[in-house]
Amino acid sequence: MWMICKKEWQQFFSSLTGYIAIIVFLLVNGLVLFVFEENIFDFGYATLDHFFQLAPWIFLLLIPAITMRSFSDEFKGGTYELLQTLPLSRSQIVLGKFFGSLLVALVALLPTIIYIISIQYLSSGQGLDMGAAIGSYVGLFFLASVFTAIGICTSSFTNNPLVALIISMIACALFFYGFSSISHMQGINNTAGYYIEMAGIDFHYRSISRGVIDTRDIIYFISVAGLFLSITSRNLIKR
Repeated sequence: MWMICKKEWQQFFSSLTGYIAIIVFLLVNGLVLFVFEENIFDFGYATLDHFFQLAPWIFLLLIPAITMRSFSDEFKGGTYELLQTLPLSRSQIVLGKFFGSLLVALVALLPTIIYIISIQYLSSGQGLDMGAAIGSYVGLFFLASVFTAIGICTSSFTNNPLVALIISMIACALFFYGFSSISHMQGINNTAGYYIEMAGIDFHYRSISRGVIDTRDIIYFISVAGLFLSITSRNLIKR
């Protein structure tokens, strides 16, 4: 499995595309936080709320770009047959692809810790609420895991990376914000709206971002990621 994980890592960073994707992610976050209007200097107090609200939407672009070649390139290049000759089960191949892509996403997220250091250094008061900041980073980790699983799944349905990218972006957006939008539609009462919203990723991400690590949220993220990885494995059996 780790052989596949290493292969995914090397494949992503074998061209400038991988570096550019991560640089763009960090650049956009940095500009929004420190340069554009309504940046953190305008707030008058130490907070990273703007970053944790923006990061999921940038993940909607970044993670599908990371995962779009996972299986589609294998199908297109005819190398998936070579993968099947390795002494690995189908589940190990899928998990190898998953962890390899997730590791790239975490590498993109890691440099953002400098935002915490910068704000703590610039703050004249107590600084950041570290409990909420840690909770938000935990939320981003689980969010990246689910988006990666969705991206791997969509990539297993086509041999065209661009198609995989577009479908993955749409699927991630729907699961992240679609349920929340449906829950606020007219004609849906508060009770039904609450349970519909609970089915979406955004509800659980916001819950963890408050700094309270609830096992229900963790189980939700693991279950959704596991569901899409299971669909991927079953789809590979059909192929």
